[in-house]
Amino acid sequence: MKTTQPGRRSFINKIALGSLAAMAIPDLALSAVTEKSQKVNLTPGNVILFQGDSITDAGRNRNNPKINDQGALGGGYAFLAASELLFRNPDKKLQIHNRGISGNKVYQLAELWENDAISLKPDILSILVGVNDYWHLVKFGYKGTLETYRTDYRTLLQRTKDKLPDVKLIIGEPFALLGTAVDKTWFPAFYEYQHAAKELADEFNAAFVPYQKVFDKALEHAPVEYWAPDGVHPSVAGAKLMAHAWLQSIK
Repeated sequence: MKTTQPGRRSFINKIALGSLAAMAIPDLALSAVTEKSQKVNLTPGNVILFQGDSITDAGRNRNNPKINDQGALGGGYAFLAASELLFRNPDKKLQIHNRGISGNKVYQLAELWENDAISLKPDILSILVGVNDYWHLVKFGYKGTLETYRTDYRTLLQRTKDKLPDVKLIIGEPFALLGTAVDKTWFPAFYEYQHAAKELADEFNAAFVPYQKVFDKALEHAPVEYWAPDGVHPSVAGAKLMAHAWLQSIK
């Protein structure tokens, strides 16, 4: 994984050479998602739940519990992925929720899990969490460690499978780019959080969305400020990129 990204000058040079115009950015980015990756089946009547932190929250109205509702789904990748699923599958009567909360770390997901996950009885549960578990450790005095993240996450997933044995899991890779909120001191320590998420996806037979690789490929063709200016929160283009990647986990 990369700790350096091409800047605006390199991006401008590519435009000058005409190379960018010939590139299909989504196709290039999604080459990070291999054909052999675990996928989940979409079936009629599925309840789909997006869970996580601010990247998933994306300004959703937390007082709005409606399914398939723009205000309830927020303005990020979850909304864009949901809108594509609903567009493609009008016959399947899908029910899609978003319960992401800005700032969440794994233990905070766990505190609300009964109400914000188990009670919704999702058939497909997508979780993206981890960047705050590291970011708040190095910047905001959080006392959790990598082992805290791994243990809390495993406990949460096991609790979910105990209550919902047939749930299909999608685990998103926490990602970070060199932006206004992320510097080189994050690496290589942050990679260990990504490794932990991948290990847990394998352990629980979950689909895994390699967001870091997806963004790294996208950064070959546009600078970080285009995709996620602070290095954590995606732009409109970055959210669309994430939605494209997430949809590859569905078959």
